[in-house]
Amino acid sequence: MPDMTDATTDQSTGIAQSLHPLVRRVLAANPSAFTYTGTQTYIVGRGEVAVIDPGPGLDGHVAAILRATEGERITHIICTHTHRDHSPASRLLQAATGARITGCAPLTLDDDGPRADAAFDSDYAPDHVLADGERVTGPGWMLEAIATPGHTSNHLCYALPEAGALFTGDHVMGWSTTVISPPDGDMADYMRSLDLLMARDDAVYYPAHGEPVDNPRRFVRGLAGHRKQREGQILRLLGDGARPIPAMVEKMYVGLDPRLHGAAGRSVLAHLIDLEERGIVARAGEDWRLAA
Repeated sequence: MPDMTDATTDQSTGIAQSLHPLVRRVLAANPSAFTYTGTQTYIVGRGEVAVIDPGPGLDGHVAAILRATEGERITHIICTHTHRDHSPASRLLQAATGARITGCAPLTLDDDGPRADAAFDSDYAPDHVLADGERVTGPGWMLEAIATPGHTSNHLCYALPEAGALFTGDHVMGWSTTVISPPDGDMADYMRSLDLLMARDDAVYYPAHGEPVDNPRRFVRGLAGHRKQREGQILRLLGDGARPIPAMVEKMYVGLDPRLHGAAGRSVLAHLIDLEERGIVARAGEDWRLAA
């Protein structure tokens, strides 16, 4: 039998934890200011299983997934998106099991801005890309792909109706707001994707970082409200005159870890691009101002 403990906030890396009779998680050893305690890989089903977000390309993490599924068969390796803390282990796990890599579309993007997460995994090569609403199945379980662009343009969540659960990747995290980093990250898409989740009736979210979210609609409502609050802050600051993004970050993110200032600036930029497309703000060199 694989090692297993009850799920707690005091997670240990490499140990399978049971969240539901159909859901186990294994924490990767990649903690950081950007990944919290690390990337959480989910194992769905019993006997014949799917692995969601296999994680970074760490041999020890792949070994932990294989220990957790000893005596079982991994049929699907599924990725929510292709940042390097989510998808690189798909190749290692496929080499060990022969399982099909499926899920999100491949995406390679040069982005020289400061990030709050890993860069894109340019070697990700799925055997099959899931369309919105497409399903994969196993004994006693079914996963449905839910297109949720915003954090990345290729981001998918996965619904598990048997558990009333939604695996939210980085679209909704259990410890922090999601960074929307242009050019691929898109604030308007992100807000539309939040609206999509608000219309659903999932009972629990299982994010790639942080603890399960037990009151999803209230949580998503709070995320949307937070974004509206940030938008309001930007407009109030620009109401006092044109400003560059670093000056806005300094005013808006008081007390933020300086290591995250660059990433916060990317989220501010995403808001500004959205406001610009709506005709509310305009660029003025390095500064931004309210539109005339």
